[in-house]
Amino acid sequence: MSHPDVIVVGGGIGGLGAAFSLTRQGLGVRLLERAPAFGEVGAGIQLAPNCTRILDDYGLLNEAKSLGLVPDAMVMRDAVDGGELTRLDLRNLERRYGYPYLVIHRSDLHGLLLRACERAGVELITDAQVTSYENTGRGARVILSSGASHETGVVIAADGLHSLARRLLVDDEPVSSAYVAYRGTVPAEQPRVRSVDLSEVVVHVGPGCHFVHYGLRGGELLNQVAVFESPKALAGAQDWGTPDELDAAFAGTCGFVQERLPFMWRDKWWRMFDRDPVMNWIHGRIALLGDSAHPPLQYIAQGAIMAIEDGWVLGEHVARRRAADGTIDWDAALAAYEAVRPEHCRRVVTTSRKWGELWHLDGVAREQRNALLRTRDTYDYTFVDWLYGPTALTPDEEPPMFEPIPLESAPAYTVR
Repeated sequence: MSHPDVIVVGGGIGGLGAAFSLTRQGLGVRLLERAPAFGEVGAGIQLAPNCTRILDDYGLLNEAKSLGLVPDAMVMRDAVDGGELTRLDLRNLERRYGYPYLVIHRSDLHGLLLRACERAGVELITDAQVTSYENTGRGARVILSSGASHETGVVIAADGLHSLARRLLVDDEPVSSAYVAYRGTVPAEQPRVRSVDLSEVVVHVGPGCHFVHYGLRGGELLNQVAVFESPKALAGAQDWGTPDELDAAFAGTCGFVQERLPFMWRDKWWRMFDRDPVMNWIHGRIALLGDSAHPPLQYIAQGAIMAIEDGWVLGEHVARRRAADGTIDWDAALAAYEAVRPEHCRRVVTTSRKWGELWHLDGVAREQRNALLRTRDTYDYTFVDWLYGPTALTPDEEPPMFEPIPLESAPAYTVR
């Protein structure tokens, strides 16, 4: 492919999803990945119906289900006393939105998208580190660290949290939350796993910490995530999020959580950053996508989903703006993409921050939160309708947000 129609920079989930989406529209796509090989680190990832709907449109949902697990319920518990606070019936949720809630290993989702790109004919190039982006008279080009350049009609920059392309639009830096995540997967045959209900996605929320677990790969693995606020980070130390802080953060949690901490990987941890939302993602023929545009904190499990949605929306607008002779009005397609995605993703990024604050409350505020959550009906979808429905293609299709409930409205008699 000497002159591709599109270049995608970044071979993560967002980049692969965009490359596949655009190839489906008959475009020649070249994907540049900086690493020497394609791969994804991490453990489990949650895919809500707004994502599985797109995977179904791509013809990939059945393969994803075969690699993952469709749980029955999502449960929130108090990390201190272990008591249940609220739950979502995920089987009923599937009936409501038409598509399942799926949990899958991040590497399995990445591999699924990589294979789809290979079958579709995406030109996949590794060891290609982009050092600069430029607009040209006919499109855009990228320059690699090797000195080579690649020219095309449009460049999609899916180059992650530390995006180089983002600097064309805004002079900002990632924002540290001072929280850090530890992960770990455990074979289901382990004695301490046998008592865990792998049909549930469970989060224990506690003061300055939370713990998530759910099954993976059809129940072969238990995925666990432990997240806490680092005192060292708050103090400005460089060495923060260390295992000693992990143990200290969860010292006041219930036995169920503490018994599972030894199974966490202790040689690697993930510091949690996001960025302030920006509403301009297009610079000439260079467009941001995924974490380069909207890296969120993970509290509502929408980071990878937003990236997949970005690629699908862009592909749909390309299809709508293709002339009879096959040419595409890229300026119109990019403008339509930018008209709808930044506002949705702004909502996700800001809601993720607020949701994290809600999870980690202490004292009276924790009691108020717990009281409100216990009054919630299992089949109340007020707080997820704006997320889990069909992905909007135009601003008028974007559903209204939910109305927040003040903690002070908790019934006084239920607060201990």
